[in-house]
Amino acid sequence: MTDPSAAGTIAFLGLGHMGGPMAANLIKAGYSVIGYDPVPAAVEAAQAHGIPLAGTAAEAAAGAAVVLTMLPSGRHVLDAYRGIGGEAGLLAVAGPNTLFLDCSTINVTEAQEAAAAAIAAGHRSVDAPVSGGVVGAEAATLTFMVGGEVEDFDSVRPVLEAMGKRVVHCGAHGLGQAAKVCNNMILGVSMIAVSEAFVLGEKLGLTHEALFDVAAHASGQCWALTTNCPVPGPVPTSPANRDYQPGFAGALMAKDLRLAVNAVEHTGVAAEMGPLASRIYDSFVEHGGAGTDFSGVINTIREQSDH
Repeated sequence: MTDPSAAGTIAFLGLGHMGGPMAANLIKAGYSVIGYDPVPAAVEAAQAHGIPLAGTAAEAAAGAAVVLTMLPSGRHVLDAYRGIGGEAGLLAVAGPNTLFLDCSTINVTEAQEAAAAAIAAGHRSVDAPVSGGVVGAEAATLTFMVGGEVEDFDSVRPVLEAMGKRVVHCGAHGLGQAAKVCNNMILGVSMIAVSEAFVLGEKLGLTHEALFDVAAHASGQCWALTTNCPVPGPVPTSPANRDYQPGFAGALMAKDLRLAVNAVEHTGVAAEMGPLASRIYDSFVEHGGAGTDFSGVINTIREQSDH
């Protein structure tokens, strides 16, 4: 097993709701971590978790063996790598052959562009978006979907295993992101289907418990039903039991579905359910669902049905 103390420093850039707990778990596993985030609230939370902090992203990346980014969008990742406004980017300040590990969720094409830029600058690159939400980040039970060369995957795998319980090599650069958008398109579509079924059951006179007891053990069984059930009661740990506090926020689902639609359009796939789910979640976010769990879409379906 790899000795974390011999792995070198990990620069962790992006210490938000996901990144902060992930960085803290690396420290618990024995890794040397230095973090950076421009948001004061994230800095305060990182300090509370004992995460050492640098004054700038460049300062964190200089001398690091691994530069891990957990940023909001592909544009943020590419700007951080290349630099903006005349400032040197991470690729310029990092030492030769640094491993750039991007755990953000971004477009497949942006992940491939970032990898090409890193390699051209004399570094290595791996994309490793995550699934599991804040709860998984805190519990170190995330799933990582990884794109990159086999040898780079092998070298970074122990780092990922310190933050998650499942690490899957999906193929070449960008294919980690490909797996993520495909997975979340399934999730978005299935949550809408489960929510519509519960609202239909309500209209027909079924109790939530009766529908759950049937569907959870029949062909309707899925994660959106048995783990993240959109109605309170049947699954006590689901966000529906805490007024739809995320969890996985509606804004993040809307973002991921837009990435999936971008991939659909880029490849010419004749998909209909994914784009429809994207439009539904965009509307959900526009009407107040951005900060609630994505399972809260059931409330929108119920309200529209009542009208």
